[in-house]
Amino acid sequence: MKRLLVVVMGGALAWAADSSAACRDNVVLVHGNAGSPADFANTRNELLARGYAAASIFTPDWGSKFCPACNDHAGSEETPVEDAMIDAIASSCSGKIDVIGHSMGVTLAAHEIDRLGLKPYVNSFVGIAGAWRGLRSCGVYPWNVMTTTCGAQGLSIGSPLISSLAGKKPAARAYSIKSWYDQIVCYGGLCTVGGVHSSTIPGEDASYTYVTGHFGLLTGTAVKQVDLIQ
Repeated sequence: MKRLLVVVMGGALAWAADSSAACRDNVVLVHGNAGSPADFANTRNELLARGYAAASIFTPDWGSKFCPACNDHAGSEETPVEDAMIDAIASSCSGKIDVIGHSMGVTLAAHEIDRLGLKPYVNSFVGIAGAWRGLRSCGVYPWNVMTTTCGAQGLSIGSPLISSLAGKKPAARAYSIKSWYDQIVCYGGLCTVGGVHSSTIPGEDASYTYVTGHFGLLTGTAVKQVDLIQ
């Protein structure tokens, strides 16, 4: 704990606790494609149980709920995430934030951090069931790209969006939470792209593997998620 030396009456010296000792980073939770902030209910409850203030938890709501294939990482999808990150940084007592994303929210959050130059303000990044290296179900760019979600600013392997994230660690500390049974990332039973699990984050400090599906990785790992941003 940081402490400050203070002078009290009579010239005696005493140690007083620095008020910043209780300071925690604000947290941004970014849901997946066609999802909602409610998808992070377990994570939010865990944060509150550990003493985080509700006002320090930011849950941007992005993208169409009715046309998942219409969503990508550009334009209107960006704005709620950008606003949440900027607001979270501006109001953070530490001047830093922690970011937790699920599914397409992983790459969307990472894209905003990269695009806006926010990495110096992000202490930790937790990517849950992300497709950092693209989705096999989207094919390989620019061939067989049938939807916006799989387009140039989407999740086809080798797309400009995916290429822009290659080799870039999004925070001082980065962690992935993944599964070899993820029905979205492991389309057709193959989870790897170029021999690496697609949920792996460049330069990550650790990766945690669970025997569960795409959505179970989010709802069943709330304790681990919050452990990782401490």
